[in-house]
Amino acid sequence: MKAVIQVVNNATLKVENKLISKIGQGLVVYFCVEQDDNENLLDYFAKKIANMRIFVDENGKMNKSVIDVGGEILLVSQFTLAGDTEKGNRPSFVLAERPERANALYLKLGKLIKDLYSVPVSFGVFGADMKITQENNGPVTIIMEKK
Repeated sequence: MKAVIQVVNNATLKVENKLISKIGQGLVVYFCVEQDDNENLLDYFAKKIANMRIFVDENGKMNKSVIDVGGEILLVSQFTLAGDTEKGNRPSFVLAERPERANALYLKLGKLIKDLYSVPVSFGVFGADMKITQENNGPVTIIMEKK
């Protein structure tokens, strides 16, 4: 599993010019499930994403989590994070999980974050051509990967 986590002041997600999701201060999380990823990793990702101290405190130090700042999460399924660029100029996506399983795990991750950590989670539309506008803060971008 992989995630790219970005601190944002706000973000919107549209599909076919229709607003699907909108968040204020929080995180945009691009999430990828790869073949053979263990479902048990979802608990790890949920805990890390909710508790990661990457928001600035009153002393200018990264010391607060999305929970601490009362933030929101926009969770976006992103199979292209599985892209293998070793050969040629076109990435290979053969490592990406089958859509049915990837979508189920993506939705489960969002539910875990909501239920266990009480962080509001908005979603993208799995498999859709999404247009995402975000105002990054920092910028702060964290890449998580765990097998």
